[in-house]
Amino acid sequence: MSSSEPELDLAAVNAELEDLTAQDRIAWAVNRFKEGLVMSSSFGLQSAVLLHLANKALPGIPVVFIDTGYLFKETYNYAERLENLLGLNLKIYTSPITPARHEALRGQLWKQGHKSLEEYGLVRKVEPMDRAIKELGAKLWLTGLRRQQSSTRNELSVFERQKNMLKLHPIVDWKDQDVDMHLIANDLPRHPLEKKGYVTVGDTHSTYIPNPGESRESARPKDSYECGLHLNDRDNAQVPSEDFDI
Repeated sequence: MSSSEPELDLAAVNAELEDLTAQDRIAWAVNRFKEGLVMSSSFGLQSAVLLHLANKALPGIPVVFIDTGYLFKETYNYAERLENLLGLNLKIYTSPITPARHEALRGQLWKQGHKSLEEYGLVRKVEPMDRAIKELGAKLWLTGLRRQQSSTRNELSVFERQKNMLKLHPIVDWKDQDVDMHLIANDLPRHPLEKKGYVTVGDTHSTYIPNPGESRESARPKDSYECGLHLNDRDNAQVPSEDFDI
């Protein structure tokens, strides 16, 4: 990953952006980076919000969709629905190693502990995203991360540098009710698995319906770790937020 502006003062930029609306943050990014903007989406429960905001501000912005090969059929259908509805410029990236070959050679890595989970994330998610960033000539990456999503994200800045890549989180300070209000106000479709009781949707093997009384974060499998897409230090990947929107 590379950026054309390695000398940006992150503190100054964050001071400028923190009190702006999500729309104004995106407008700032379009004005400054335009041709170098990309966004990523997991097409999870809350993904329609940033897809709508970003594509409205910059129609045709490349939308990177990392297909791990283990997504729900409902997610694939939802992605196609939003692609058609919003006119998305969808860029689908996947690992050069097929899921079947990967399992044949290495087994079901998500069942084998932390190091194997880290390998799973690197092969199925991080490598495709790194390749997308390079091939698309990205200078700034927009994500739908929010502070409320988990304890590991509650200190997120609006603007940051991950390795050498600049990232902007336009809705970082949005609450769940803000997301709901935007979906309703703009008549955006919801992920079909939401009405079945899922509180987050990622890969089929690491997503499940929580038991009554379980919180959003505690309702995760004990062996679920951050995939590495949003970590500055990928050797420290033990945070339970793998399935949140990217």
